[in-house]
Amino acid sequence: MVAIRPGAPLTGSVTVDGSKNAALPMLAAAAALRRPVRISNVPTSTDVETMLTLLQQGGWHAARPVSGPHTVVILPSDQSQPDLAPEVAARIRASYYLVPALLSACGRARLPWPGGCAIGARGMEQHFKVYERFGDRTTIDDRGYLVEATARDRGAVSVMLPFRSRGATVAAILRAVVAGRPLRLGQPNLSPEVLSVIRALGTAGWESRFDESVLSLHPPVTVPEEPASWRVPGDKIEAGTLACAVAVTGGEARILGVHGRDLAPLVDALRLLGFPTDADDGTLTIQARGVRPTGRSLHAVASLDPGALDADFEPPLMALTLSLPGTHLFADSINPGRHGNLLPQFARLGAEVHELSPTECRVTGPQRLTGAGVEATDIRTGSALAVAGLAAHGVTTLGGLEQLRRGHADLPVKLHTLGADICEVIP
Repeated sequence: MVAIRPGAPLTGSVTVDGSKNAALPMLAAAAALRRPVRISNVPTSTDVETMLTLLQQGGWHAARPVSGPHTVVILPSDQSQPDLAPEVAARIRASYYLVPALLSACGRARLPWPGGCAIGARGMEQHFKVYERFGDRTTIDDRGYLVEATARDRGAVSVMLPFRSRGATVAAILRAVVAGRPLRLGQPNLSPEVLSVIRALGTAGWESRFDESVLSLHPPVTVPEEPASWRVPGDKIEAGTLACAVAVTGGEARILGVHGRDLAPLVDALRLLGFPTDADDGTLTIQARGVRPTGRSLHAVASLDPGALDADFEPPLMALTLSLPGTHLFADSINPGRHGNLLPQFARLGAEVHELSPTECRVTGPQRLTGAGVEATDIRTGSALAVAGLAAHGVTTLGGLEQLRRGHADLPVKLHTLGADICEVIP
């Protein structure tokens, strides 16, 4: 666990890790491409390490060179294994990204139901519909699911998603890649994490066009001979969490290594609350020293629409608003179990959050928080509790670091770099 005490305003500069949410589908894309791929800026979070283990179990050569711990080299499978260890695959949600690569290498993929954070149902229905459009056969049972490749058609595939599912969008893209077939995908998810995969495949000759309505993907006319070289974008959620931590302490900082365009909804939220914030040239700058909060109401509604607020920004923003004047509304219907994890932990610190529904709540501040023992029941709950702990009176002890490290290899270290009074302790 870590102990957190309020102290001086956070100041200075810090560089974020690569994005876990972008690295996982990019690793799966490298496996699907069936050629050597070198990926840089890969974080060392435990979810990423689990994905590398699964690739190795499936027969791919996946390793971090000694010369660069944040670089991963993926080489094509030569001894394919379609049935990955279920106890390992069930640790993360992103194991489902490996289905297309396994279909290509083995003709079948057997995986357990997705695991990871307990923040709501892990529906796979849209994934299965994608595979059915490609002619695959899916069988499910209590333990998981089996996908078998049966079609030999080379024509274009058209899929319409009922909502902008990131997982189903990546599944459709990677299934098209291993089949070598054109894809027309309606209502795609165009989050920065998905666009990172599309841009990476572009270096391998895949042509894409997309807008909010349709994503079109076409196989390469000629395949480049040289190994592909990709880079994982900086973690926008880690950057946003650090910015909220700086704001709650009244500090000022520069957070490096993240694309400004990926942070636009967060920047808008922080500005509305009264914190001068800018994001450009790979740097997020926040100035909270001497700032008087506006007292304006923040409506933080998570959405899958392009340019909308990412659901993972919501927990640290909620932690920040506990210390600010005004009445603020939060909604996350994407992860219906997240508030059920987060609100009881906030209550341990003395916070009063009015639950309007299982996915909506209201915060009225400022509130006086008191340090207490809290638990990171999922990744984003852990990062939000770290922000709240910096504003609480007394010592906050945050347990469940294994959850936090699934998404952030060393968030407490980054907070300490900015001057936070935070240290790891042994119970």
